[in-house]
Amino acid sequence: MAPVAVFVIFALAVAATIMMGVRIVPQGYEYVVQRLGKYHVTLKPGLNFIIPYIDIVAHRISTKDMPLEIGSQEAITKDNAVIVCNAIAFIKVIDPVLAVYGISNFEYAIQNLIMTTLRAIIGEMELDVALSSRDTIKARLREIISGDVVDWGISVKSVEIQDIKPSASMQSAMEQQAAAERTKRAAILEAEGRKAAVILDAEGKLEAARKEAEAQVTLAEASAKAIENIARAVGDKELPAMFLLGDRYVGAMQKLAASPNTKTYVLPADLLEAVKGILHR
Repeated sequence: MAPVAVFVIFALAVAATIMMGVRIVPQGYEYVVQRLGKYHVTLKPGLNFIIPYIDIVAHRISTKDMPLEIGSQEAITKDNAVIVCNAIAFIKVIDPVLAVYGISNFEYAIQNLIMTTLRAIIGEMELDVALSSRDTIKARLREIISGDVVDWGISVKSVEIQDIKPSASMQSAMEQQAAAERTKRAAILEAEGRKAAVILDAEGKLEAARKEAEAQVTLAEASAKAIENIARAVGDKELPAMFLLGDRYVGAMQKLAASPNTKTYVLPADLLEAVKGILHR
């Protein structure tokens, strides 16, 4: 029984050794193999073989696009305003050897690189520009960090600014400023409205006075012409003129008498002489 047991143990050891030399790499991954502590080869997706006990799979690296969350952080703009922003980066390992041996933790390094670069970019902008230039910030951020991470075997696919807004204290100050600006505009509009109303009222009164003056002039000219026509028509005949003026005088007195406030009537002492005076006789 002892030889059989030894054979079985030997067979199992050989099978285990063979299994240790076979590596099946799934799609989307690459394995970094070290031989006696030194980099030896990178295993691609599929069936691969290594030397057991001498070669070991030291790192399993994903070659798929990886999202990296960049947490919220405060940044100070060029005009000393505080804003809060966060982002997300999509990266891809294009060289597993550089990603493993070029830096100890590429994910942590990229996150911190994006955070510091983002603060630096916002620090060059004023508040209004920073809040409205999300695409510009994204493009500059990707351009800057792409050159830094190439030595780590990483490709930055894109960087998206998820949120960028003023801090709570800045929001309060901006709301107060906006309220003051709205109050100012309302006061200006009200003042302009009153000014326009006064101008229109003055123009209306001026136009009314002008029309009244023109009416008085026209009436005076008409009266003068009427008297002139009457004087030519009457000539030396006083009776028709006296009748005409007397008729108008009686009509005027009737209107005066119809007024409830009239208490005293003034009558000319000599109506005939008054008519003659009017006719220049």
